[in-house]
Amino acid sequence: MAKPKTVYYCQNCGAQHAKWQGQCNSCKSWNTLVEEVISKPKTSDWKSSHSNKSLQPKVSKIGDINFEVEDRIITPDKELNRVLGGGIVKGALVLLGGEPGIGKSTLLLQLCLNLPVKSLYVSGEESTKQIKMRAQRIDQTNTNCFILADTSTQNIFNQIKKVEPKMVIIDSIQTLRTEFIDSSPGSISQIRACTAELITYAKETHTPVVLVGHINKEGHIAGPKILEHMVDTVLQFEGDQNFIYRIVRVQKNRFGPTHELGIYEMQAKGLKQILNPSKILISNHEHDLSGTSIAATIEGMRPLMVEIQALVSSAVYGTPQRSSTGYNAKRLNMILAVLEKRAGFRLGAKDVFLNITGGITIDDPAIDLAVAAAILSSNNDLPLKHSFCFAAEIGLAGEVRPVPRLEQRVAEADKLGFEKIFISKHTKISIASENLEVVRLESIADLVEKLFL
Repeated sequence: MAKPKTVYYCQNCGAQHAKWQGQCNSCKSWNTLVEEVISKPKTSDWKSSHSNKSLQPKVSKIGDINFEVEDRIITPDKELNRVLGGGIVKGALVLLGGEPGIGKSTLLLQLCLNLPVKSLYVSGEESTKQIKMRAQRIDQTNTNCFILADTSTQNIFNQIKKVEPKMVIIDSIQTLRTEFIDSSPGSISQIRACTAELITYAKETHTPVVLVGHINKEGHIAGPKILEHMVDTVLQFEGDQNFIYRIVRVQKNRFGPTHELGIYEMQAKGLKQILNPSKILISNHEHDLSGTSIAATIEGMRPLMVEIQALVSSAVYGTPQRSSTGYNAKRLNMILAVLEKRAGFRLGAKDVFLNITGGITIDDPAIDLAVAAAILSSNNDLPLKHSFCFAAEIGLAGEVRPVPRLEQRVAEADKLGFEKIFISKHTKISIASENLEVVRLESIADLVEKLFL
């Protein structure tokens, strides 16, 4: 009996090594090599022996290539259309990652049940009866939606030839296996080989394929990092299971903008689109409360109004605590240092807690001014009017710096009925609004003077 051949794959980049070593020669990562038992792979594509060998790619001049706007499938899901840049491009391979139980399967099953074209939902984790139960729970049905519970790529492609769907969804890529690789499902070689077959199928037939990817304990998509390089679009499905809101972020998109997001609300009958997220991210208070402020931020192409909550109290146990949810903790420490150095507020002996409502995370520096206003409001126990909003960055010298795309922020604040927006004095653009007053600030001292003096 022949001795089985073993190789070592890098979990980060997918590079192959003949023997184990501490560092990968390709990506220089440490302790990422894993052993796999393989055999020599057979030549295969998604059509197996029926492959048309006469169709060979030819060299073309770039000026001779005929280009038209990419053909897209416009889905009934407006949030998903926005994230993908206007719909799903035909022939694209989309990877959707997220934590277990966050709602990935529900989102994609809803997509299949709402599509006007024929679709195939392939599940390697659930039976057809379980998928039917989920469809009944979300109270939707569609005669164009076909369900297949299988993990073999050869069987899947055989069913694809019979059904001829216009979209294929694979849940999940880690459960697939191909007969041409002698390794277990979920291994690096299996994920890479199955993804390569799906890419060939998608490009040759112009059929979009959506893959579901598992998340490891570090929060990254499980499997080799090369998986994210092979696909056309990478989406991240985020959210806290203790909150009802879910966010789809785009991390890579060859056919549209990146850093775009879509917001959903998890309900008993599935995921509901949130077309105006500013209203749900701002609490409705009958009275103005101290320690709260409204920030005008932008995520992708979408302006959002988010509520910042701060709590400043005297430290009881000696060392003051600094805690933030949804905001960078290091940036919070920087703003506290600026307030103490440039504005004279003694916050070094006080606990400071900061929270962005709705369970979302914001990295936009334009919310710095709103964070400072919320902290000062809580420290002085003086409420800010709920009709005030802020859009500016704070520098280390205490100056209020301008932020990009201010016109969109002002337009969103005006649409939602705000009375004042605080921006940087150094903003060069002129803003005119009948109902919204624009207040220009030069430094943190101006903010204190306008709000608390």
